Amino acid sequence: MSLKIRLARGGSKKRPYYQIVIADARSPRDGRFLEKVGSWNPMLDKDNEKRVELNVERITEWLAKGAQPTDRVLRFLAEAGLAERAVRSNPEKAKPGKRALERAAEKKQKAEDAAAAAAEAAA
Repeated sequence: MSLKIRLARGGSKKRPYYQIVIADARSPRDGRFLEKVGSWNPMLDKDNEKRVELNVERITEWLAKGAQPTDRVLRFLAEAGLAERAVRSNPEKAKPGKRALERAAEKKQKAEDAAAAAAEAAA
């Protein structure tokens, strides 16, 4: 049985509240779970200490038993110092594409031509 430390959604429509639970990976998101080990309330301010609540000792026990946290839960565990999260950085993603570079070059050329024409007209 592969165990996951994941979020189970609660709350009403447009007012989410999540429980951090230990569940079988095959069970549904809001379905049966083994134990509740924390909660996350995204509606609270980021600096509020009640936004993320973790039962640290139970989580460390489940991690020792082989439970795998999901990406979002791993962020919470990394903030609490319970797990190490690899930094996902893709500097190539932010670079403009080929067409955008061509458009920027055309725009620069037009600006240079307009400046040259204005200087020639002034002379």
